[in-house]
Amino acid sequence: MMPEENFPEPPATPHKRRKRYSGKNPRRFEEKYKEHDPQRHAATVAKVIASGKTPAGTHRPIMVAEILAVLAPKPGDIAVDCTLGHGGHSQEILARIQPGGVLLGLDADPIELPKTEARLRGLGFGAEAFLARRSNFAGIAQALAAHALGGADIVLADLGVSSMQIDDPARGFSVKLDGPLDMRMNPQRGQPASALLEKISLAALAALLDENSDELNAAVLASALAGKKFARTSEFANAIRLALPHIKIKDATLSVRRVFQALRIAVNDEFSALDTLLRQLPGCMKPGARAAILTFHSGEDRRVKKSFDAGLRAGMYAAVSDGVLRATPAEQHSNPRSAPAKLRWARRAEN
Repeated sequence: MMPEENFPEPPATPHKRRKRYSGKNPRRFEEKYKEHDPQRHAATVAKVIASGKTPAGTHRPIMVAEILAVLAPKPGDIAVDCTLGHGGHSQEILARIQPGGVLLGLDADPIELPKTEARLRGLGFGAEAFLARRSNFAGIAQALAAHALGGADIVLADLGVSSMQIDDPARGFSVKLDGPLDMRMNPQRGQPASALLEKISLAALAALLDENSDELNAAVLASALAGKKFARTSEFANAIRLALPHIKIKDATLSVRRVFQALRIAVNDEFSALDTLLRQLPGCMKPGARAAILTFHSGEDRRVKKSFDAGLRAGMYAAVSDGVLRATPAEQHSNPRSAPAKLRWARRAEN
C-alpha cells in the first residue's frame, strides 16, 4: 500500500491575474492602469508628464500660479469654483483660505463630481471648508443662496473640458479615441451630439460651426454632415476628413477638432450658460471681490471681455484686465493643453 501523501488544500478563492495589455505600451484607455493609479505608479506618471503629455484619466490644472496671483486667496475667504473638474485649482485655493474659509465647488458632471469630492475630502477638507454641488455654473446665484453663503470673495471659472472627460472614450469628446458620439457634460440630460446632427438643418449647422468654432469650411462641412447618422466619434471624424479632400492633412485635422468643439458647445449650451454666469457674476461678488475666468475659444473670450468692459463702464467693477494672460512657454511645453488658454480677471467695486 502506497503511503498517504499530504497535499496542500487549494485556496478558497483562486488568485486572479490582472488583465495584461498586448504589446509594450497600452493603447486603450481602459488598459492604462498605471496612469489611473498615480500613487502606485508615480514614476510612470512623472515620465508621461515630462514628455509633455497628460496622464490618462487625470487632469493638470492650467495657469495655477497666475490664477492664484489674480485671486489672491486669504484665510477666511468665501470662494466659488464654478467648474470644479478634478479639483486642482480648488485644492490650491482651499489651502490658502484656511482657517475659516469655505469653497463651494460646482460641477454638472455626475460621473466626475463624486470622485473629486472624495479626493478633496481625503486631503482633509471637511464639510466646514469644502461644499460640493452638482450644478452648471449658470446656477451660481442659486448655489450661493442654497448654502447661505451670501456673496463670494473669490470666483473662478475654468471653461475648458477636463482631461478625464477628454480621455474617456465613453464620453465621446475625443477626436483620437473611438466612442459613442455623445459629448454631454451630464450624460443624464439633453441629447447627444449624434441626435443633434441627425435633426439639424444644413443652414443651422453651418451657422453653428461658424459661431462656435470659426470654422472656415462651415458651409462645405454642413452640406456633408447635416441630417446624417453618426454613431461613433471615429466614424464622424472620418466623414469630416472625407468632406475636405483638397486641403492638407494638418488643416483637415484642425477642422476635425473645431467641428468637435462646435458640437460640444452646442450640445451643452455652453455659450448660454456662460452668458448667464457673466450676467449674475457682479451680484454674486462681495465689494472688492476678485473673479478670474479661463477661456479656450475666441467665442468664450469675446463674451468675457465684453461683459467685464461693460461692468467697468457701469461702475460694477473697479478694475478689469486690459488684455489676456497666457500660460508661460514652459507650461505650454510641459502641458500642451494649456496653449489656447486665455485668462481674464475683474475686481468688484467697493460700493
